[in-house]
Amino acid sequence: MSPFSINRRTFVSALAAAWATGRFPAWGSSTHWAGVKGVANLLLRRAVIYDGTGGPPFTGDVAISGDRITAVGPRLAPASGAESVDLAGLALAPGFIDCHSHTDLVLLVNPRADGKIRQGVTTEIVGQDGSSIGPWREGAFQETRETYRSRYGVEIDFRDLPGFFRRLETQGSALNLATMIGHGTLRAYVVGNENRPSTAAEREEMARLVAEGVRYGICGLSSGLEYVPGAFGDLAELAAVAAPLRGTGLLYASHLRNEDDFLTAAVEECFAVGRRAGIPAHVSHIKAQGQRNWWKAKPVLAMLESAKAAGQDVDFDVYPYVAYSTGLSNLFPAWARAGGADAFLQRLEDSTQAPTIEAYVRDKIDQLGSWDAVQITSTAADSLAWARGGKLGALATTRRQEPYALLVHLIRADRNNAGMIGFGMSDDDVARFIAHPLSSICSDGSALATEGPLSRGSPHPRNYGAFPRVLGRYCREQKLLPLETAIHKMTGRPAARFRLKDRGVIAPGVVADLVAFDPARISDRATFEQPHQYAEGVVHVVVGGTWVLRDGQHTDQLPGKVVRPTLGS
Repeated sequence: MSPFSINRRTFVSALAAAWATGRFPAWGSSTHWAGVKGVANLLLRRAVIYDGTGGPPFTGDVAISGDRITAVGPRLAPASGAESVDLAGLALAPGFIDCHSHTDLVLLVNPRADGKIRQGVTTEIVGQDGSSIGPWREGAFQETRETYRSRYGVEIDFRDLPGFFRRLETQGSALNLATMIGHGTLRAYVVGNENRPSTAAEREEMARLVAEGVRYGICGLSSGLEYVPGAFGDLAELAAVAAPLRGTGLLYASHLRNEDDFLTAAVEECFAVGRRAGIPAHVSHIKAQGQRNWWKAKPVLAMLESAKAAGQDVDFDVYPYVAYSTGLSNLFPAWARAGGADAFLQRLEDSTQAPTIEAYVRDKIDQLGSWDAVQITSTAADSLAWARGGKLGALATTRRQEPYALLVHLIRADRNNAGMIGFGMSDDDVARFIAHPLSSICSDGSALATEGPLSRGSPHPRNYGAFPRVLGRYCREQKLLPLETAIHKMTGRPAARFRLKDRGVIAPGVVADLVAFDPARISDRATFEQPHQYAEGVVHVVVGGTWVLRDGQHTDQLPGKVVRPTLGS
């Protein structure tokens, strides 16, 4: 045994201390974390190991028994009967954790999760932007059921997260899933979609549902304050609904109320929720949107640093693109969208309100730079298929329509179901956010596929390429940050932040979620023009000790689990 070896009890104590402080030991080349000798059914050999802590890589072996890593070391002795796989020339990292994902119900459509597995993602954290899988009232349940039945032939037979968990665990999934609970979903369930303050009793009921969620395994509360009905919740409501998380270690993650002209005020609101509720605060997919707001990136980072220095637990996540993706109706003011699609469409026809709505939208386009900063990603109506992938300015020219009139036509004809990409951020800001020590990497996307029902439309390329893009473009090509730092932002950091304590690192005793990739080749291939393309360079993916991607080929195995956080202050 190496003179640096330690036993399992000492290791577990050291790892617990690391989780508590957020500071991990630099294990690897100087430390041999030995596991149980001779116990393994899979031995991964001669990999360049990036262990998820942010420490330097080292060459070594990893032994796996069942769903756990049993040993890590420079030259492990072969175990009797173990499969041995030579990973010479490949990097081996913990499976990537997408800390802001929308891969939830699509797993019932395609449990293989191809678009994410082929990025090296092994765990998705969903329930983001204030929207989670229930609880749903009858109307929301029926709408969701009809959408998935007609579009995908999938039957939705549950109304809340416990029901979704049971369904997913029965069916199986290629990757793991953890979830937040959405403030917007709770508000719709308790208050409805109306633009009004909640009552004390309604806030108490929403808080009760959060407390109930903690018991069945949510990993925090999310808000989507640009969306209806979450936008109608004020600071007092948000803090009251988040309060049951106090003492659990779970966080409040916010799609800010504004990501452009009022960005700094929105960041301060996020911090204020965390302070009032007494919980960590996390800014979702941080950005300074619109050319006139690009200067705000540095002040926002200074706000985060100042809050952190003052003792508040704050951080953020970011995806590596200059464009965001949302519903087309997000170009319109929240008050105009109150009450659902019918009320929204009526306001567009109302001569007393339509001019104010139009002025708001035109200012939003001015902020983005042009009508061609808006690209249509999807429509529910196949009669509007001509718009998918097109930019509003170019589509308007082709169809000889005024751009705003075309926009309103799309909203009406699709009954407010169309999606969009907005080219609103700067390359310099994206790089600045990625490199910052308080950031984690996310996709803000879903597990799509290049074939089948999830290959429709013209989605954001982040669904296929976010994680390889960071490792290829920002690490290898631009040398913005070392590979070990980027991997930490995809593994150890989000695992600690969302309290997934047996994931995110390569060490004995943790779950064997692993990705092996070629550092010289890993890259994204999906583009805004041709988004349905898998990333390249990811060679193997192991989820819970089971091969899901082997030599670049999906094995059709579905070993993923519903993952619940470990609670505690």
